[in-house]
Amino acid sequence: MLSRVANSIYWLSRYMERADNVARFIDVNLQMMLDLPSQSQEQWQPLVNISGDDGAFSANYSVASRDNVIKFLAFARENANSIVSCLRAARENARTIRESISPEMWEQVNSCYLMVNAAVPSSELLRSPSSFFSEVKKASQLFHGITDATLLHGEEWHFYRMGRLLERADKTSRLLDVKYFMLLPSVADVGTPLDDIQWAAVLRSASALEMYRKRHGHIAPERIIDFLVLDHEFPRSIHYCLTAANDSLHAISGTPAGIFRNAAEQRLGQLRAELAYTDTDEIVARGLHEFLDAFQTKLNLVDQGIFDTFFALRPVGSAAPDRVGQ
Repeated sequence: MLSRVANSIYWLSRYMERADNVARFIDVNLQMMLDLPSQSQEQWQPLVNISGDDGAFSANYSVASRDNVIKFLAFARENANSIVSCLRAARENARTIRESISPEMWEQVNSCYLMVNAAVPSSELLRSPSSFFSEVKKASQLFHGITDATLLHGEEWHFYRMGRLLERADKTSRLLDVKYFMLLPSVADVGTPLDDIQWAAVLRSASALEMYRKRHGHIAPERIIDFLVLDHEFPRSIHYCLTAANDSLHAISGTPAGIFRNAAEQRLGQLRAELAYTDTDEIVARGLHEFLDAFQTKLNLVDQGIFDTFFALRPVGSAAPDRVGQ
């Protein structure tokens, strides 16, 4: 298939997944505010930090208030990672490859964009925004379901699946990093009801609370780290996402499992193996923030490897180096 088509499908899935995750972060933080003690200060700056857009936010807003953060993350067109910007980019990618996707996919991404684009951050919406973010999440989930049900499960679908899962792995890591490194007001709060409320919010952001309780029962930070990072069966755990993305990558290239022939396969395989051979105690001993920071750096290298292997322009007649290893 054309690299242009592959690139558009890959980023279509990433932008739809990103919009879904931003809506999750905001909505769960809104719900958490209802559970916190009245004397607790609202925490909104960490949501800006999740996206990595601290500089852009500071340039436009003086304080990380509830309304400012919601406007920036949901409606700011100058913010490339806002919900409306992600859906605009997803729609544009879908528009350029309408011949390669199903009509139902185009209709859903288009209606999702139009719904968000028509929403104005009015005082009424900002007073009660939960229904809006629920609609964004439902629209994104419906799009993923429509794609699985209507797109041929060939190369196009594997590029779509790989992009969605890598984006999900990235956002899960950022969510954990923000809770551990920024949300906790003081060491004295560790193990308190406030700490439990925040950890439960982390699980809700990943739609993981009920499945976590089925697996582990009561809230325990080490078990939450194990569930969201290393679990082999939960669809939003980092390990699960990387394993499934790796399967799609090898399905695209035709390279047998266990070897690599390009930088993308090498880097993703190494990162997946690193997670497969680590445990929660090792992560905690190293420091969760340090572990996640290193993971995000390596995931960026995987993204670069995918770009170089499949999407980068090359002179006619040239090819990427063919490397094979065990």
